[in-house]
Amino acid sequence: MANKEATARIKINRLLEEAGWRFFDDQNGQANIVLEPNVKIKKAEIESLGEDFEKVKNGFIDFLLLDRDGKPLIVLEAKSEQKNPLSAKEQARKYARSQNARFVILSNGNIHYFWDLQQGNPSIISKFPGPAEIKNHYSFEPDAKRLGAEPIGLDFIALTQMPGYANEAAWKDEAERPAFVETSKLRFLRRYQKRAIERVQEEVSRGATRFLFEMATGTGKTLTSAAVIKLFLKTRNAKRALFLVDRLELEIQADKAFKALLKNDFTSVIYKEQRDDWRKADIVVTTVQSLLFNDKYRRFFAPTDFDLVISDEAHRSIGGNARAVFEYFVGYKLGLTATPRDYLKRSKDRTSARDPREIERRMMLDTYRAFGCGSGEPTFRYSLIDGVGDGFLINPYVVDARTGVTTQLLSDQGFIIETVDENGGETHEAFAGRDFEKRFFAEATNRAFCQTLLKHGLRDPISGEFGKTIAFAVSQNHAAKVTQILNEMADQLWPGRYKSDFAMQVTSQVADAQKMTVNFANNNLGGHSEFIPDYRTSRARVCVTVGMMTTGYDCPDILNLALMRPVFSPSDFVQIKGRGTRRHNFAEELFNPARKAATGSVKKSEYRLFDFFANCEYFEDEFQYDEELTLPKPAAIPMSTGGDILGTAGAVSTYEFFEPDQVVYQVEQQIGLEGMRVDRELFQKFEQFARSDSRLRELVEQQNWEAASRRVIEELFDKPDEYFNLERLRYAAGVDRRITIRELIEKAYGFIPKFKSKAELIDDEFQKFLLDQKPEEAGRVAQMRYFFEAYIRDAKVRALIDAGHFGDLNVNPTFTTRDLREVPEKWRRRIPEYVKDYVSLNPFL
Repeated sequence: MANKEATARIKINRLLEEAGWRFFDDQNGQANIVLEPNVKIKKAEIESLGEDFEKVKNGFIDFLLLDRDGKPLIVLEAKSEQKNPLSAKEQARKYARSQNARFVILSNGNIHYFWDLQQGNPSIISKFPGPAEIKNHYSFEPDAKRLGAEPIGLDFIALTQMPGYANEAAWKDEAERPAFVETSKLRFLRRYQKRAIERVQEEVSRGATRFLFEMATGTGKTLTSAAVIKLFLKTRNAKRALFLVDRLELEIQADKAFKALLKNDFTSVIYKEQRDDWRKADIVVTTVQSLLFNDKYRRFFAPTDFDLVISDEAHRSIGGNARAVFEYFVGYKLGLTATPRDYLKRSKDRTSARDPREIERRMMLDTYRAFGCGSGEPTFRYSLIDGVGDGFLINPYVVDARTGVTTQLLSDQGFIIETVDENGGETHEAFAGRDFEKRFFAEATNRAFCQTLLKHGLRDPISGEFGKTIAFAVSQNHAAKVTQILNEMADQLWPGRYKSDFAMQVTSQVADAQKMTVNFANNNLGGHSEFIPDYRTSRARVCVTVGMMTTGYDCPDILNLALMRPVFSPSDFVQIKGRGTRRHNFAEELFNPARKAATGSVKKSEYRLFDFFANCEYFEDEFQYDEELTLPKPAAIPMSTGGDILGTAGAVSTYEFFEPDQVVYQVEQQIGLEGMRVDRELFQKFEQFARSDSRLRELVEQQNWEAASRRVIEELFDKPDEYFNLERLRYAAGVDRRITIRELIEKAYGFIPKFKSKAELIDDEFQKFLLDQKPEEAGRVAQMRYFFEAYIRDAKVRALIDAGHFGDLNVNPTFTTRDLREVPEKWRRRIPEYVKDYVSLNPFL
């Protein structure tokens, strides 16, 4: 017991020093007095706190942290490693009250809780707050009653945009009012949005700190979020808000919206654009990946920096390791999702817990639990059905279209290829829907998809040209093929009208793809259409993408969506389908006021969803299709010879070498710790080459890591003059694990100061695990940590655990059956599940 207490105190001392605290030289009694750096306090000042101040009823204060004036600020209660720090909660509360300290830290050296006695409950933290951080939080005085009493009108946002709008003559004149609202860009809450904010007020009054809005795509989650942010900032229940997204385009979109809605009262910045002075802002918008990368959220932020954290598309932006970023900050948490929990039904024919549908279902359930909605009921719900019923959204007009090939691919048996092996024996190979454009290729099928889309797709009601469309392909290569086919067909249908810009590929491999998505939404992709001179619509009519333009992409004049690939994620399907649900008045895009007035309102009343892979049927067994088409039949495939499909599929099929092999030459040499000079200089030279490549620099500035990595492979690796490759550079850098090309680039360009070792990576992953899972058995964290590391590091341990052969651990030297028994029973199962879901083992292999 004494050893465990001593170990916990050693760890706590180190954590305090790392946070910037220092210990008073002349400690008094059993209490450790901890001060801000560069603050000089005499023993007499300590004694002025009172005789035996550290001694209170039923015990002693373990650590007392003082502010710059020598006044008690934090009581830190330390428990031995095998005890749960929360067991000292009430004891620490009494200690803090006796010293008039507002804050409490509970720790056993492995897991730590931060507690603001004026707000909420203890929250897990991964590091101790520093003096400056806690001082800023000290000035923050939230008041739940003040928040609950704040009146919320439909003009809650409009009053920030234009406080005196109601006194304007144009507003008072009902005939002029719509034009005035449009010209002034005033935004009024809808009644359901107002109700969502009122639900937050009600829950805060009951002591809740976490909320979840389940709102269908197109129902104004960003506007509602702006109102929630204003509510918390205005009532001083938050001094700063963090808005987390999972994509770069949403980062720009959200910041633009907050500036338009709240700029008169509050400032909004994108973190990566204001890295040095983001603290001056009231609202910070960032991708969760930006904070997660290289642990920025722990290195540059304190847990108390944000008092309100909003997670857009919550099940994505807090999924996996990203959950650690979300949980790191203490305070109020709001999650937004367009994917209803009820939509993620448990598959009746599920055969494995690793089924992607089951993984996503579990992730969605975890999201509800993370926001205090474990019962499955969100804080507020407004579904697609509600939006359609109220006239704000429209349902898709589904076109379920399948070719002869896709019908076979989607069948239980799959598409069967019959071949004859070298011995004359008959063999069969089956391809499924998920093999399309990966192992199974059919040019005729792609042409059938495109022909059907162009024949049956909706037309623009003003210009009569083909309606704006997003087509979702399987891969980058597939997107290129579909784009080419669509442009060829468009040239035949409208000779001379388009110059290979009818369809454009918008994927991560394409330069300025992000800008292209913005231009398409702003009706300027490829310039403006020339069909009607005074009508603003995009010249490019179809964007062919893979994963872009899904989550949160706002382009209300979309008329057609084409799923040219199978979709296996329910939330992806909801998001893709949601790109077309928004209503739109096409007449608003007319430049000529007289023409605009004469045309009147031309509203979008429907959109078409072309489903070429039975995705609707896959997700909704009882879905009623509006139309079923017969597609042009693909060219016949000679089954006996395999045709194009067999030849292509065979060319990409995996091949395993089963013949015996042996080492014929072997030389051994032990290299010292200093390494070889050629290796040391090799890495420095690679960094010089990488930084001097102007195209690579452009890609890094755009954070297009996929294209940057490809650039390194194609232009810097395996050249005769400087033979760089990943393995040689790893040895040159002295890293004890695998590294990625992205890490090489980030190190060369200064995004990371060094490559982390295996041990450092495991420590990081375990901290994320604690923040995400919040184990109640806090006294067994050290044992869980040992199991966590052994499962990641040792392939033998991993194999035995996965196979359930626990008895065989008795003869394992690194992790034994006894060690496993020390781990709480439920975590023997959940830790391996967590690692499989959220930890990449590649660096540790």
